[in-house]
Amino acid sequence: MEWLSSLFLEHSALQAVVIISLISAIGLGLGKVKIFGITLGVTFVFFAGILAGHLGLSVDSQMLNYAESFGLVIFVYALGLQVGPGFFASFRKEGVTLNMLAVAVVLLGTALCITATVFTGISLPDAVGILCGATTNTPALGAAQQTLKQLGMESNTPALGCAVAYPLGVIGVILAVLLIRKLLVRKEDLVLNQKDETNKTYIAAFQVHNPAIFNKSIKEIAQLSYPKFVISRLWRDGNVSIPTSEKIIKEGDRLLVVTAEKDVLALTVLFGQQENTDWNKEDIDWNAIDRQLVSQRIVVTRPELNGKKLGSLRLRNTYGINISRVYRAGVQLLATPELTLQLGDRLTVVGEAAAIQNVEKVLGNAVKSLNEPNLVAVFVGIVLGLALGAIPFAVPGVSVPVKLGLAGGPIIVGILIGTFGPRLHMVTYTTRSANLMLRALGLSMYLACLGLDAGAHFFDTIFRPEGLLWIGVGFGMTIIPVLLVGIIAFKFMKIDFGSVSGMLCGSMANPMALNYANDTIPGDNPSVSYATVYPLSMFLRVIIAQIILLFFL
Repeated sequence: MEWLSSLFLEHSALQAVVIISLISAIGLGLGKVKIFGITLGVTFVFFAGILAGHLGLSVDSQMLNYAESFGLVIFVYALGLQVGPGFFASFRKEGVTLNMLAVAVVLLGTALCITATVFTGISLPDAVGILCGATTNTPALGAAQQTLKQLGMESNTPALGCAVAYPLGVIGVILAVLLIRKLLVRKEDLVLNQKDETNKTYIAAFQVHNPAIFNKSIKEIAQLSYPKFVISRLWRDGNVSIPTSEKIIKEGDRLLVVTAEKDVLALTVLFGQQENTDWNKEDIDWNAIDRQLVSQRIVVTRPELNGKKLGSLRLRNTYGINISRVYRAGVQLLATPELTLQLGDRLTVVGEAAAIQNVEKVLGNAVKSLNEPNLVAVFVGIVLGLALGAIPFAVPGVSVPVKLGLAGGPIIVGILIGTFGPRLHMVTYTTRSANLMLRALGLSMYLACLGLDAGAHFFDTIFRPEGLLWIGVGFGMTIIPVLLVGIIAFKFMKIDFGSVSGMLCGSMANPMALNYANDTIPGDNPSVSYATVYPLSMFLRVIIAQIILLFFL
């Protein structure tokens, strides 16, 4: 049985792969187990690694460093690609308010971290690790470790603080949301929240009775100072048609319009009269309504269309079809001419069957081609991210040049490529499952190595008096910022409870708490606000972890 012993105990490349894979498998399996309705998911790999390290398992230090670094790079780059498309969009309109509140949560936690080092005697690297655990943010922990390596200091100490504070970091956000709900939220607040879905794409029918638009083309009407809309169908003299931008609107025309629900009143003023029929039901038989028209969803798969504006294709005027809606990453978008297309967009096309076949050739609709992610963009992005992370920046007051490192560089490049890649005609599309696979694989490798390295001293630390201090400080870093900002947002800024809950979960990068919010709060507002603040919050956590160590050590 020597071969079995060597497989698990003798340091080698093979042994490293076996140990890291075993820890990941056990951690991912246990991460699916619900404890009081909460699952830790991939994070349980961290604790499986700690237990393995405590039991005496070890891996060659160079192999451990390689696997940990490579896993971190894959994870943060894939994370950047995911959040990139929504990163800059999150600063628009109502997203600004939610992001500013999320930034307040981040800054309050940072201030508590620095304060803890002054009044408790906890070293700054340990305090940063506690902050990463309290905010359930492993990319920030990776950034902190890379910064300590740049400074020539021991890089493993933050991992212990993170491990100690992490469990209560998950529970603390859920507890804060519960407290706000019990103390401040009334039943009618939740009912209002359920109905507050005014930004979703909405279908309404209008009759043209406004003399101001008689005998004007749709293009001329669209140029008036009214909200954006798309005319999907036009009924005239008992016939239904797909109107082009040059179509002249006449008195008495019936129009089926796609817009935002909040804009329906303004468009009623524009067209003249809204019909009472509810066109948003799922059981509407569109084929029976259209008779000779067909509605079909077509996927953009031709690379040359990546980054082009929808209006530049002139599909409506050329083929006599209409594109009413666009679905991207599960989000429904209004199909305006200014919309920039991306590979994987799903367009709802309405028109005659022959015309739709022609449009299908233009857009591609070769779904199989999307099942193979463009790995060239992934590896090129990783190289660019590592190159950016290696550039030294001279900062006044800091003795050594500042580098973004393995965590900062790839996440910034991932965000930029995810945002601007399609506009530069770069094929950056990966399916949701492919992106999740990359992130889960990278994070599992990173957490397994991190836990294995920290496990040897974890239980010694947690059972010492300072271990209890670390737990208390970490819980304070979790619950104090979340409670303060949550109460201000709900009580004084009058933001609905669902949006507040999602914002708090997103600012703390806590998907486990988001699951709880989605299960207990009606409507989609928690998920929407989580997605709005998550990109900026994640980016700030990674950068701030490095700044604290560079400026205060």
